[in-house]
Amino acid sequence: MKIKRMISFILVSTVVLVLSACQDTDVIGNFAIKSFEELINFSDQNVYFDEQRNQWVLQSPGKEKFIWSKDFSKNTFDIGFEIDATPFINAGLDTLKLPREKYIYNKDKGTIIIVSDLGDNKFEYSEDSTAKNSFKQIIRSHRKLIGYHEEMDHFGINLGDGNKFEWAKDISNNDKDIVFILNPHDFISAGVDSERLDGWKLVQRADIHGGEEKDKFVKPFDLN
Repeated sequence: MKIKRMISFILVSTVVLVLSACQDTDVIGNFAIKSFEELINFSDQNVYFDEQRNQWVLQSPGKEKFIWSKDFSKNTFDIGFEIDATPFINAGLDTLKLPREKYIYNKDKGTIIIVSDLGDNKFEYSEDSTAKNSFKQIIRSHRKLIGYHEEMDHFGINLGDGNKFEWAKDISNNDKDIVFILNPHDFISAGVDSERLDGWKLVQRADIHGGEEKDKFVKPFDLN
């Protein structure tokens, strides 16, 4: 009888473990959501909703902003980041030579937005459409965009064409809490001299999904 009970217990325990594993197979996706929530909580005063764009904004200590949509069906672009155009113009950038399908230059604001259009999905919210829940919707509908950079201990979201936004898995234990990453090709082709570019560094960096290292313009921020 004891043997039968033991076998029954083992079988039940095994089923529970298998079900738990099935529910948690996307370790990177789940931890990316959790760490991004922690980032938003930590940066609460610098996270706001842009009513005009219908998008959430995470403001860096500088002028750079990470932007994500509340609803893909209502925006001209779905995720992106906004950067100060001045350092690039001072380094030789001709804004007219930037591909318009990838970049939005606002002369009045002196900014460039790197854009990514992910489709026309209308998000259905079971909870409030907060900044955190909007980001969850993006991960769940476009999981392949999320990766983990082991060397930097960062999660990241791929905007396409080598442009990315990364955040530290643990902002209490990282001196690069958020990082804006640009593919330099379009900017250099449009006249930017990397040696004259202020505030951004040209480095060799591997992709969050692995692969060979490539040239990137990076701008990290320590939020602590």
